[in-house]
Amino acid sequence: MNEEKISTLLLAAGTGSRLKPLTNSWPKCLMPVGGIPLLEYWIMALKKLRLTKILVNLHYLSPIVRGFLARERFGGLVEWTFEEELLGTAGTIKKNKNFIGDDTLLLIHADNWSLCKLDEFINFHKNLRPKYCPITMMTFETESPETCGIVELNAENVVTQFHEKVLNPPGNKANAAIYLIEKEVIDWIDLHPANKDFSTEVIPHFVGRIATWHNNNIHRDIGALTDLQLAQDDEKPFYKPWQEIDEWQKQFLKNPVHHSIIKK
Repeated sequence: MNEEKISTLLLAAGTGSRLKPLTNSWPKCLMPVGGIPLLEYWIMALKKLRLTKILVNLHYLSPIVRGFLARERFGGLVEWTFEEELLGTAGTIKKNKNFIGDDTLLLIHADNWSLCKLDEFINFHKNLRPKYCPITMMTFETESPETCGIVELNAENVVTQFHEKVLNPPGNKANAAIYLIEKEVIDWIDLHPANKDFSTEVIPHFVGRIATWHNNNIHRDIGALTDLQLAQDDEKPFYKPWQEIDEWQKQFLKNPVHHSIIKK
C-alpha cells in the first residue's frame, strides 16, 4: 500500500456531551475500550497498514490528547491541529487542505469503535468502486436507525438517498462516518466555506456519486454510554498496542474514568 497517496484525518475534537459526567475531565476520543484508549486502536491500525501521514484535530481537553500523542511509542507518527472553535467536519477539511494536498483523504470519526478491515475498504475505493464516485462511504447495519444517517442504494451500491437522523427511516443501513474522499470533493469544500458539516451539507451535494463499502463487523458510536459499555466485551483487534508500559499508560490505568467504565 502506497502511504504517500493517502492522508488520514482523525476527528477527535468533540466534547462528548452525551457521555457526561465521564467527559467532564477526560476526552471522548481517549475513552478506554478493553483498557486501551480508543484513539490508540485507530493509530495502530493505520500504522499496521503503513499509513503514516496522519493528522488529528483537537479542541476539547486538548492538552490531555496532546500528551497522549506525544508518547514515544508513536515516534512522531501523528501530527495534530488545534481548533480554537470547532470548525465542523467540512471546516476541518478546508483548514487542512494543504496537509491533504492531492492525496486521497481517509476521514475517520475517531470516537467510533469499529472492527473494520481498513485494507479492504481502501482496496475497494482504489480499485473496485465506480469511477464516477469521488467518495466511498463505509456503511454498517444499525439497531437504532433513527439516530444515524441512513442510506438508500442502487444496484451498484451507490447512494441514491440519504436520511440524516429522521423518524421512521427507510431501512437500517447506516453511514459509519468513515470515508475515502478524492480531491474533487476537497476542492468543492474549499470553494463552499459556508458548508461546515460533511454529513448534512457535503454529502447531499454528492448523492448519486457516493460508493459504499459495507462493514459486516462491529461498529459502535461510543458517544452513548450503553455502547461504550457494550464495547468493553467486544472482540478486540489481534495486535496488542501495549507491549510495554510507559508512564502515560501507568497514569491512565489509575484514572477513575477508566475504572468506572471497566467495572460496569
